[in-house]
Amino acid sequence: MSVHSHAGQPARPQDRINIGRLVSEYYTKQPDVQLVEQQVSFGTSGHRGNALKTSFNEGHIVAICQAVAEYRTAQNLTGPLFLGKDTHALSEPAFISALSVLIANDIPVVIQQDEGFTPTPVISRLIISHNKQQASQADGLIITPSHNPPTDGGIKYNPPHGGPAEGAITKQIEQRANELLANGLSDVKQVSLEHAMSSPLLQRQDFIQIYVDQLDQVIDMQAIAKAGIKIGVDPLGGAGIGYWPVIAKTYGLDLEIVNDVVDASFAFMPLDKDGKIRMDCSSPYAMTGLIAMKDKFDVAVGNDPDFDRHGIVTPSGGLMNPNHYLAVAIHYLMSNRDWPTSAKIGKTLVSSSLIDRVATLIDRPLSEVPVGFKWFVDGLHDSSYAFGGEESAGASFIARDGSCWTTDKDGFIMALLAAEILAVTGKDPHQHYLALVEQLGAPFYGRVEAVANLQQKQVLTSLSADSVSADDLAGEKIERILSHAPGNDAAIGGIKVVTANGWFAARPSGTEEIYKIYAESFVSQDHLASIITEAQQIVSAAFEQAGL
Repeated sequence: MSVHSHAGQPARPQDRINIGRLVSEYYTKQPDVQLVEQQVSFGTSGHRGNALKTSFNEGHIVAICQAVAEYRTAQNLTGPLFLGKDTHALSEPAFISALSVLIANDIPVVIQQDEGFTPTPVISRLIISHNKQQASQADGLIITPSHNPPTDGGIKYNPPHGGPAEGAITKQIEQRANELLANGLSDVKQVSLEHAMSSPLLQRQDFIQIYVDQLDQVIDMQAIAKAGIKIGVDPLGGAGIGYWPVIAKTYGLDLEIVNDVVDASFAFMPLDKDGKIRMDCSSPYAMTGLIAMKDKFDVAVGNDPDFDRHGIVTPSGGLMNPNHYLAVAIHYLMSNRDWPTSAKIGKTLVSSSLIDRVATLIDRPLSEVPVGFKWFVDGLHDSSYAFGGEESAGASFIARDGSCWTTDKDGFIMALLAAEILAVTGKDPHQHYLALVEQLGAPFYGRVEAVANLQQKQVLTSLSADSVSADDLAGEKIERILSHAPGNDAAIGGIKVVTANGWFAARPSGTEEIYKIYAESFVSQDHLASIITEAQQIVSAAFEQAGL
């Protein structure tokens, strides 16, 4: 994909959304479940859509919440449901719609005390903390489309383990929600907003202080404060914006918020690579503003709107590639925490093989799983995984005492860990990365996308080792062809082809009419290009063999 001519530049008037129209169509457009694109569809991070395209509207939200209420009843979940929302324009009306259904179904709901914003990792932490202490099991809903553009909305369900719901659960919720939509929502229970807000079932808590007070269980906050690390923070207008000042005050940190604007149009954002407003803290285009300030701080951090992702900026290297930071974080944590040596390092199969090399270097078990943070949930919950991370800048890890912290991605702790690394070692994460690659080799990583129709995506999903006739990839002997992840033997929805110094993975998108090729080389940029070219040829051959 070519870089847009305005990428990294301030949003123009024509790039900004009409919030009034967006919210109006959330309430007025009615989904037609006969159209696939208007159905409830849970991907790896819940249901996402756009009110203007009738893919995220009030009908979707009330149907999903009714389906969740019925799921809770079937599972005998009697504890509270923690409800959070981010700063997208559609999150506020969806929050109101959700409350009206949950209260009507006699569910005890807990929200932020000022009805403010709540990040994804906070909901996970609240669920886990409650379920450790109470017999009645809690769960949660987070209203967010993550880093998606301002036009989008999203909602995801976290069951009692506190992490993203597994496929069996989301399939059940998805099917029931679509049944409810098909029946004209006649079985959906709702009360008025006034009734919901005054109901004794609705409780308000100070989520901010609860979460912040526990942060020293997972991060060495005293080390950061004692070292006087100067931290720059750009919340990108997200749900954690009210948390950072409390974190700074509680732990005595030298912390500056460089942008404290909350604007549902996100008009303050530089445009992303494709010329769209997108709050992607791993994108050098979206993070242009913070990168320009890199010399002002010892370390600077950014997060996406629901704070489940992180971006790390250092004076020595600018914005770190997410894969590079994951490798550094894993190496540091495993070397500086008193965790059981049997605790695994979890990575998705499209994350850098530098992580594999780090695991070998420090002699710790590695578990490679398919794309999606849900694959780390059980391991983080029982602490058999010390760390779980994705190449898309999402990760979490266990507490300093080895207990479960969150089972969802936590952008706060990954950001604060960068400051801890500098405070404890005297070197920033980029300097640690340079030391690692000097020892283990430098990775060259890339991702490309191509248009694929439904039939082609189905072919790609069903590929196996038998589908690849080649013996070599970019001049190296193919060592492994995977259709199932070695960490848990779950289907990867595509294939991964591995050589001694490179690999590629091809898989279809779950939400768009495209397929993606991820690739990496430990030889050179030219070698990476050859891997990608041959990967595209392998995929094209599979399509041709299927007559497509």
